Amino acid sequence: MEINAKPLRHAILGAGGVGGLMAACLAHLGHSVTLVVRRETLEQYPNQLRLESAFGTFIAQVVIAAEVSAVDVLWITVKATQLDSALGAITSPNEVKAIVPLLNGIDHIARLRAGYGAERVVPATIAVETERASPGNIVQRSPFARLYVSSAGKELLTGTLDQLQSLGFECRFVDSEASLMWGKLVFLAPFALATTAADKTVGEILADAEWRKLGEACVREACAVATAEGARVNADQVLSAVSAMPGGMRSSMMKDVAAHKTPELEAIAGPILRGARQHGIEVPATRKLVAAVERRAGVVDSLVERAE
Repeated sequence: MEINAKPLRHAILGAGGVGGLMAACLAHLGHSVTLVVRRETLEQYPNQLRLESAFGTFIAQVVIAAEVSAVDVLWITVKATQLDSALGAITSPNEVKAIVPLLNGIDHIARLRAGYGAERVVPATIAVETERASPGNIVQRSPFARLYVSSAGKELLTGTLDQLQSLGFECRFVDSEASLMWGKLVFLAPFALATTAADKTVGEILADAEWRKLGEACVREACAVATAEGARVNADQVLSAVSAMPGGMRSSMMKDVAAHKTPELEAIAGPILRGARQHGIEVPATRKLVAAVERRAGVVDSLVERAE
């Protein structure tokens, strides 16, 4: 079925796996897309993106720039650890109608609202394994891409999400912001922490009784904190979803540590540890996994110690 949606002007701030996936798919669907990269890397990026994905393999034309110009939608797809430096590319925020962040974690929403206004920021999450093989070449590893967006974005984004759904995405608008944001985190945090701490894929975690038990305990702890924060989550449903994941999947945190990059511990585990302290919830499995990741990554400023 053909979906007639008004083409929008999109900018993607962050040229990694998620940013490349969004840029290629939106451009393939006929939208105007600008991929925003660091000024010193402008010459490295071709204006044609090649995407290998569950939705097919195709080439899409984009504009490469170092600043965000007048757009309808700015998708922010950088790592949480890169957010502050990346925001320097937004030189004319009043010319951006909506900002849709696809970062891991929760804390960035308040940060963006404080800087650009609550009415402009549309919370959203994405669940996918995708990576930039080289500049301009994006590979989607997971058979799925789930894009969930706050209902605040319905008026502007309904047509775009319908198009992405027709391409193969699973798209959904969510009324409860707490459920939207925590709904991803209770899935992501145990997956990222366990795979990184053990240096194992999700299939290897599930096949190892000790690591599986630790990961399952982390899911239940995260759900307890999320519920205390007002989110509607179900630990059994999360565990069922984890069990259904492709066995070879690896978390981006696991890949970052392997590449000697700073892991997103503050963004992914921080809300759980801080929320647990605030609500008086014990989270021993989460703390154990975070400590193990810190040891593997050589983290000096311990999140576990700061959250005590």
